[in-house]
Amino acid sequence: MLKNILDGVKAYLSAFELLNKLKLWKYFAIPVLISVVAAILVFASAYFLSAIIGDQITSMWGFDWGKEVVSTIGDFIGGVIIIVFGLVIYRHVVMAFSAPFMSPVSEAIEKHYLGEVHTGAKFSITLTKAVKINARNLFKELLFIIPLFFLSLIPVIGIVFTGLIFLIQAYYAGFGNMDYTLERHYNYKDSITFVKQHKGIAIGNGIVFMLLLMIPVVGILLVLPLSVVSATKETVKQLHQ
Repeated sequence: MLKNILDGVKAYLSAFELLNKLKLWKYFAIPVLISVVAAILVFASAYFLSAIIGDQITSMWGFDWGKEVVSTIGDFIGGVIIIVFGLVIYRHVVMAFSAPFMSPVSEAIEKHYLGEVHTGAKFSITLTKAVKINARNLFKELLFIIPLFFLSLIPVIGIVFTGLIFLIQAYYAGFGNMDYTLERHYNYKDSITFVKQHKGIAIGNGIVFMLLLMIPVVGILLVLPLSVVSATKETVKQLHQ
């Protein structure tokens, strides 16, 4: 498992080289645009909805003293809730609707390494499968992280649950990136089975994905090109071993 996680991380080292060598940047124009628009919607929602959630939290405080402090804390917690869960939804929306544009990238990388390629399905079929996979992953991810999020608010030991949330998000991020290649080789169920068998690679790819997202502006622009190329490289290698 640890070796596979490291392989998933190290694959990023050659991502820039592959992007330039195979001239793949052009395929990311629309996915990056989707990513930017989705990110703007998430942060706009956090700005407008955090006060609403904060007011609900403040209303539970039954005392006059300390109400301003509680209100400030409530607004902060509201913003964190919207951003955390908004970013989960953001990832799956971007991955689903970017899928048809990622097939040429995956094909080019597979051809580069193997000299042969499995041709992708039609635009509509690729999009349908990607939406199905990401809807399934979104449901399962929320199922895990919702209880962990509230446990993470516990002082001191909450850091453990925060780490678990990060790893779960990393796994499903890597899952989505690997599926851009798997959709050309496997059906829905077999794709899920393959990722479960290679979950270390998914986690490794997703760890860097999540860290890139934390970089303001630049992260949103680079996260898809770098993560998709690195995930494709490792997935192709595992498929043909």
